[in-house]
Amino acid sequence: MEDFEPYLAATAFVDHDHPVVVAFAERVCAGHGNDTPIDRAVRLYYAVRDEIRYDPYSLQYSIDALTASAVITRGYGYCVAKAVVLAAVARQQGIPARLGFADVRNHLTTARLRQVMGTDLFVYHGYTELYLEGKWVKATPAFNLSLCQRFQVQPLEFDGRNDSIFHEFNTVGQRHMEYIHDYGSFADLPFEEMFVSYRSHYPLLFAGRREGDPADFHREAELERKKT
Repeated sequence: MEDFEPYLAATAFVDHDHPVVVAFAERVCAGHGNDTPIDRAVRLYYAVRDEIRYDPYSLQYSIDALTASAVITRGYGYCVAKAVVLAAVARQQGIPARLGFADVRNHLTTARLRQVMGTDLFVYHGYTELYLEGKWVKATPAFNLSLCQRFQVQPLEFDGRNDSIFHEFNTVGQRHMEYIHDYGSFADLPFEEMFVSYRSHYPLLFAGRREGDPADFHREAELERKKT
């Protein structure tokens, strides 16, 4: 029998007992006393997806910046940060949750992001796995609705019963994302291992860069869409 205790525990990153995380989860689930775990999971998924802006430029080597409470307070983060938040709020509601990671090739980045990264390969792309109705279900809350509209990508929906992973193609038939390598599942964020890989693949991100305006990526996506 699987031991779910590690997937319900508060950790350094999945700090579901922090007042900020508790307040977020309870606000989203308040007033729905008859909700099932799936109902709560779906509500939490959409809250994390759309209330926390996706910002790939927010990646920084900082434990504090990647705690669920810090990401909620900041209001934006990249895919791993948002996956951590979803895991935390799910655990706060008694839903076992863990983190999953994969290398993905994203064909719809912006020109500036491609330049900074030097590639369209995103290593350690993060998602969340939730244990619902006797099985683990993948949920990927990274791209908020407004950003999907700018990229002409269908927003990822989540019903709590089926895996929600990035679509292979966008709304006009262009390839969107390919999953290249899966790292498996983790009870907490493999911080050091992840950043070793980041530094290896994205040296420019750590060459004196500093985080910019969290709206930059959304503006870039809008400008590139208008050019096509």
